[in-house]
Order: sequence, then structure tokens, then C-alpha cells
Amino acid sequence: MDLNGSSAVVTGGASGLGAATARLLAQNGAGVVVADLQDDKGEALAKEIGGVFVHTDVTNTDQIIEAVDTALGMAPLRSLVCCAGLGSAQRTVGKDGEYSSAFDLDTYKFVLAVNLTGTFDCVRIAATAMGRGEADEQGQRGAIVLTASVAAEDGQIGQAAYSASKGGIVGMTLPVARDLSAIGVRVNTILPGLIDTPIYGEGPGAEEFKNRLGQGVLFPKRLGRAEEYATLALEMLRNDYFNAECVRLDAGIRMQPR
Repeated sequence: MDLNGSSAVVTGGASGLGAATARLLAQNGAGVVVADLQDDKGEALAKEIGGVFVHTDVTNTDQIIEAVDTALGMAPLRSLVCCAGLGSAQRTVGKDGEYSSAFDLDTYKFVLAVNLTGTFDCVRIAATAMGRGEADEQGQRGAIVLTASVAAEDGQIGQAAYSASKGGIVGMTLPVARDLSAIGVRVNTILPGLIDTPIYGEGPGAEEFKNRLGQGVLFPKRLGRAEEYATLALEMLRNDYFNAECVRLDAGIRMQPR
């Protein structure tokens, strides 16, 4: 699929995986809507790549629609990459055996609302817009890349909510791809492993921590780079025969219980 002269929406696009993907899409001729909650970073990145920033909370359907409509105002919408998400760490049962110390249910619901329901909301809105466009010679109208995590398969202690949300993304990839085949839209999912993003912080302490984490990776023994995620996302968007797949990007790591 040719991205040149099309538009794209990247959620979580102001930093990390999303920012790297937004830059690469722009380099390949797409007009990019950077959809994120981080106004300062989002505005700066959009200016850098010649795109547009739209303040977007993926739990807010109206804001998702605004991001999609903004993209449509730039060029035909061909691409959606969903990178917005958050983590969570809490054990299912507290050490004191009290009901009140069990995993906070509101936290569990919020993690799923952002990571899983928010992703699906972006897909249903963007795919609806894509379906209105003209198909190319292959019958394609667009392609979508979702972001899960190796935690969908190797969830660690305390990751019940996070793993459930990411496992849900993996689980919906095939049925959504089947749904969207009717309008010529492909769907694939990336399961990143340990990727070097701002969640690890900055400074000597953060670098030492990341180096230790990297020793648990099979090969190469380092954290992944956001740019490595972006190149896989780009391949999934451009390769006409890439559909309904969930691909680990983890350098062979298999997460231990803790």
C-alpha cells in the first residue's frame, strides 16, 4: 500500500513508540495526525514532521473522531497506528488478606478502558472513515497496526490488568481483521518486549537499570529501540499480504514471573 499522499493517525504519537512511528510515516510521504494527551510534546513533534497535533484521550470518542476528521481534512486516511496505553502493577490479593487490599477494581477497569476499549474505539472510528475512501488496485482502503505486549503471553506478577488488556488486543486482531476485510482494511498487531521509551526515566540511574534489564534479553542483549518498532509498523502498513497477524518484537525474551 502506497502511503505517499495519504494521511495517518498515530495515537500515543507524542513520545516513545508513537513518536518514532509518526516520524517514519512522515518520511514516507504521509500526513500524520499526532494524537496524544501531551500537548507540548505533541505540538512540537507535529511541527517537526509537518503534521497536525490533536489532543486525544482514547477513552473519549469525540476526541478520537476529531483526530480522524483532522486526518481526512489532510488527505485520504490510509493508516492508523495505536500506541496509546498505560501500565499497571498490583497483586490480585493483598498480603494482609483483607478484601480492601485486593487489586483495586477501578484501576483494573481504567487500564482496560484505555488499553483495550480505547484501542477498539480508535479502530472502529478510523476504519469507518477508511471505508468511505476509494480503494486502490488491490481493493485496499487502509491498514491498521495495534500495539499489544509480550505481557499478553508472558504476564508477570502484578500484571493482571495490563496483561488482560494486551491479551484482549491480541484476541481481537483476527476477528476485527475478518470484519474489516469486507471494506479492504488490514489489521495487524505488534507485541513489543522491552523497548527503551520514556517510561524508564532519564539519567545515570535509569541507564543502569535499563542495562540490567537488557541482560535478560536473548540477543541482542539490550532494550529495543522505538525506531525498530516503527520499521515493523511501517512494513505491516505497506505490505499488502500482511494481515491478521500478531508478531512479537522482543529479541527472543521470555518474561519470568517477576
